[in-house]
Parts: sequence; C-alpha cells; structure tokens
Amino acid sequence: MKTLIVYAHPEPKSLNGSLKDLAVSTLESAGHEVRVSDLYAMNWKAVVDAADYGDHASTPLRVARDSGRALDAGALTPDVRAEQEKLLWADTVVFQFPLWWYTMPAILKGWVDRVFTFHFAYGVGEHSDTKYGERYGEGTLAGRRALLSVTVGGLEAHYTARGINGPVDDLLFPIQHGILYYPGIEVLPPFVLYGTDRMTDERYADAAKAWEQRLLTLESTEPIAFRRQNSGDYEIPSLHLREGLEPAGRTGFGLHVRG
Repeated sequence: MKTLIVYAHPEPKSLNGSLKDLAVSTLESAGHEVRVSDLYAMNWKAVVDAADYGDHASTPLRVARDSGRALDAGALTPDVRAEQEKLLWADTVVFQFPLWWYTMPAILKGWVDRVFTFHFAYGVGEHSDTKYGERYGEGTLAGRRALLSVTVGGLEAHYTARGINGPVDDLLFPIQHGILYYPGIEVLPPFVLYGTDRMTDERYADAAKAWEQRLLTLESTEPIAFRRQNSGDYEIPSLHLREGLEPAGRTGFGLHVRG
C-alpha cells in the first residue's frame, strides 16, 4: 500500500504530530510506502491567486477556468504539481488535523483549494442525458481511499445528534463527501479522538493502540456507502435523489448514504 499523509498542525510535538509519526512508523513497519506532506513545515501557501497560473491567469482572474488551463499546459506552480503527483501516486490518503471552528485548519483548506484544480479534481468527464460529469464516486482520483484522523477538544457527547455541536458525521460531511468523494475517492469512517485538551498519558496509550489498529486495517475497512452520482439513484440533470430510495425517517446528509 502506498500512503500519503497530509498533516496540518503547527506544533511538531502536538498530539497531532504524535499521531502522524505513529502512522508513519506503523505503516512502514507493516511494509507500506509512506510519504508525508507536512503543510506547516513546507510553509504551504494557503491562498489561491493569479501567481498559481502564471501566463494562464486571466484578467479578471477566473480560478476554475484558469487553473484548468494551467494544468492542461503543465504550467501549475511546482508545489501544486508535486502534491497532485503525490495524490496520483498514493492508493490511500490519511489526513491528520485538529478540528478548529468545526472544520479543518485554514492551511489544509488552502491545500485543497490549490491542489484540487479544474480538470484534476473537478470538471472532468462527459455531460449528457445520463451523466453529469465524472464525480461523486467517479473522477481522476477514483480507486483511492481516504481516512480523516481528527482531534477534537470537546467531549464526545457534545458531538452527537442531541449534542450542542451537532453530529460529528454532519460536521465532517463537507470534507468527506464534498471534497474527497467528489473526485472519486472512497472515504473510510473517520478516526476521531475527543476531549484531547484533557489527554493524559494513559488515555494516549489507549488512543495509540486504537490508531495502530485502524491503520493496520485500512485495506479491509469498508468505506462509507455514499451514493454514486451516475448509478441511477439521482435524477439527471436535477441531481435529486429519486423518490422512495431514502430509508424511512432519514433526512439531511444521511439521504446520500445507502442502506
């Protein structure tokens, strides 16, 4: 297995740093190849601008079109091209980050904004009476798997259906479904650690064992059963879920998960 770890935390000695290091050592010891994109150590540029596209940037800037033109011409900046090549190399991608303000850190979102360009992560495939592009289960990154490893400061009870912060699956849906599944990546159930501001050595030992177990079962873990866009579940071109496919009483994001 070839695994890319995309790591987003500014402190190497943080819990996130320890989990990243443990992932590297666990996977390499199991015979897997591992590459790491340590975004803070790389001084990753987190904002999209005309400099990303060189001579292919228009005035006014049109991010989608210009990023696709630069990709097609092989003119994206070297840092972006390197990350795209890592994604194409990998068969598994692990994202290690803290949940800040209910989402990923800005530097990681900036990685997505710059790396997931037009004609790479979106804007691919045919548009016809039966297909609406290759996305949500199809696309450039199909055949790969991803796992979110997320640390959360709050207690687990706060991130449930009746918890004040809402279900963690809902908070992660925009990342898992909207960013990862969109270009075709199958998404594994997330690894979430709660109450991490109160992490003791004893709790960390238990968490480390659980993390090692998740890492060693990446290849056998069933992905989240998101519905494929072009499988017949959705009407085209409205992209509405067909009537009668939803389980009784299910609403919201859960409509887009089978079973």
